[in-house]
Amino acid sequence: MPLVRRAPLRLLTTCLVAAMLAVGLSATGWTTRASADTVTPLNASQIVADMGAGWNLGNSLEANSNGYPSETAWNNPTVTQALIDTVHAAGFKTIRIPVSYMNAIGAGPNYTIDAAWLNRVQQVVDYAYNRGMYVVINMHGDGSRGTGSWLLCDSSDQTTIRAEYQKAWQQIATRFQNYDQHLILESMNEEFDGQYGDPTQPCYSNINSYNQIFVDTVRQAGGNNSSRWLLVPGWNTNIDYTVGDYGFVIPTDSHRSPSIPSNEQRIMISVHYYSPWDFAGEENGTITQWGAGATDPSKTSTWGQEDYVDSQLKSTYDAFVTRGYPVVVGEYGAIDKSSHDSANSRYREDFARALVATAKKYGASTIYWDNGWNGQYGFGLFDRSNNSVTQPGLVNAIMSGLAARTKGGGHQRPTVR
Repeated sequence: MPLVRRAPLRLLTTCLVAAMLAVGLSATGWTTRASADTVTPLNASQIVADMGAGWNLGNSLEANSNGYPSETAWNNPTVTQALIDTVHAAGFKTIRIPVSYMNAIGAGPNYTIDAAWLNRVQQVVDYAYNRGMYVVINMHGDGSRGTGSWLLCDSSDQTTIRAEYQKAWQQIATRFQNYDQHLILESMNEEFDGQYGDPTQPCYSNINSYNQIFVDTVRQAGGNNSSRWLLVPGWNTNIDYTVGDYGFVIPTDSHRSPSIPSNEQRIMISVHYYSPWDFAGEENGTITQWGAGATDPSKTSTWGQEDYVDSQLKSTYDAFVTRGYPVVVGEYGAIDKSSHDSANSRYREDFARALVATAKKYGASTIYWDNGWNGQYGFGLFDRSNNSVTQPGLVNAIMSGLAARTKGGGHQRPTVR
């Protein structure tokens, strides 16, 4: 069975070698936020419902050139307010902004993040936050094992890694300390040892340590961080390796605000979903159909259909949601293979609709992976140059999955077909 993993970063033309965007804007020039939440704090089920449909600003702020963050290096244009407004108008209420820091982090012992880069991250966050959207920001490419990566669970120098990680998150959390619960911080992305097999030790223990450092550091960084929702992944955000007996440990939360009721959590669990990989991510024209509506068995994977979606999301419900920890499917989607099969768009829509509806059924939030590419093998829903919707059918499928109801009129436990 293929492992759940994220689609590769597809560079269809030579990457633009761009210098890091140095906007040089002062944080004091933007909207001043209250020092405490001015909205009613939401519990686990409430915040999942309120987050609605989510979308990833992929291959932008996590892009890099030779290990230096550069948001246009992977062929996407500079992010604008107009793009985020287009995404919002399409019905998305949550945006996940993958962010790489890499060589924009200075030398120890302070590990100072380049001010221009952190300013730019904040500016893009504000594009969505100031529209009332939920915003998830993470530390993305720093553990990707490429040039400039340093958050490596199999490195022998864990002391240095942990010191840099702690200092980086201290700066990030301090910068965003006065943002309310609409900002969610995510500790890292798809952290693992780079080998697609069962988790190994001490790598998994190191991942657990990073998550614990993240929670402790953010909680003590002041402002709303003591009550903020925090998002943490297990091994490679793989569902089986997070819910199963492979070593994942939910971080303790001993520094959170005493205002949080003792029977409530403020930690979310991050997973990704690209199963079956031969349909969702494999870049060929062999497997182009999915689900009960598939008409050609030779073009349909032998596994990973509706029953598998249900079993995977149910496992996250049993392991975490029942204990008060919301689950966020931080990435999901299927690449465009319509050049190989004219019916492919229908099956991509069926896949997205089923995933979103099933996640809702089991109390999870979903955030679609969009890498900005709208051609063959792309995940794009929007043209980021002219701010238009390129896949209205897929957007509608996401929204219809989220709106699924039971026969009794309630929003829980829809029938997934």
